[in-house]
Amino acid sequence: MSEGPAAAPPLLEVEDLRVWFPAGRGPAVKRRRFIKAVDGVSFTVHRGETLGLVGESGCGKTTTARAVLKLLDPTEGRILFDGVDLSAIPRRELRRMRRRMQPIFQDPFASLNPKRTVEAVVAEPLVIHRQGSAAERRARVSELLATVGLPPDAATRYPHAFSGGQRQRIAIARAMALRPDLIVADEPVSALDVSIRAQILNLLGDLQEEFGLTYVIIAHDLALVRQVTDRVAVMYLGGIVELRPTEELYRRPRHPYTVALLSSAPIPDTAAEQARRRIVLEGDVPSPADPPSGCRFHTRCWLRQKLGNPEVCATDPPPLTPIGESGTAGAAACHFPHEVAGSSELQETLQALTGASGGAKGCREVPVEEPEISD
Repeated sequence: MSEGPAAAPPLLEVEDLRVWFPAGRGPAVKRRRFIKAVDGVSFTVHRGETLGLVGESGCGKTTTARAVLKLLDPTEGRILFDGVDLSAIPRRELRRMRRRMQPIFQDPFASLNPKRTVEAVVAEPLVIHRQGSAAERRARVSELLATVGLPPDAATRYPHAFSGGQRQRIAIARAMALRPDLIVADEPVSALDVSIRAQILNLLGDLQEEFGLTYVIIAHDLALVRQVTDRVAVMYLGGIVELRPTEELYRRPRHPYTVALLSSAPIPDTAAEQARRRIVLEGDVPSPADPPSGCRFHTRCWLRQKLGNPEVCATDPPPLTPIGESGTAGAAACHFPHEVAGSSELQETLQALTGASGGAKGCREVPVEEPEISD
């Protein structure tokens, strides 16, 4: 996959995005309450780049992705795609813009219509957007199936006749049908076996190199994210707490929540896994309907407890501040990033993970092979 963002203007710009859902009225003051699923998220993605969104379940990753694709309307904020504000254009123009941004969903079986043939599934975007004649659409489907490593006769079969990895290849072919610039993949391999995951990730990498695709990939697997992304945005309770180049984040994290996530990553060495000391976050994730004041992570922060619970964490929300003079090392939303860097907890976590998370982005350990069609 491509290396780092280009100097050209970003393909995708998300500015102060908020997505709030009504949650009735509070019993005491009778005022309307909201679930603040996404609350002030900003990031950019350059052409050919892969941005990873990571965090616990419920942190707002999928809601952010759906808002980017305009499957949800933002409560506030702007989403600019190739310089165009998607909230300010007519519906017809938005329809044209959607050809250039496509999703890949988590569960390939649930996202494919079981009553339609693979040809009909893959051709559906072409039909909706009135692209080509029936013959041209059939030719395009055959081309797409070959591109994702499926034989031409797969077109006449139904999704249930394929394995999970093969169904995800079908979903990828559908996403590629309109020749998009941006693909948003929500946990694209989490429902697959480990050996199949590598093949699908290799396929996504090959497609990016061949067609110049830009990816936003949502994932829980930190090792996977390190392999396939250029930059990583760590989300917690609807906001981004750290946004860094991938290797900078894994080697020099500057937010205590990121350190806790890395501490929870499994290690293939059984002895080292049993001997390591993990960072265990206390308490539950606060409700997005009533997020804490100040830093949204301060109620569970191991560093704050270590520093004697400084009041600033509970009163002042830390901005996403650039790290270093040039800002090329990314940004973190913490009042005490230097204390994170010097903590024994971070050093123990990095020592335990040394050599355990794989190499740099772009590693291809499992070759992409044409899968067999299962009966």
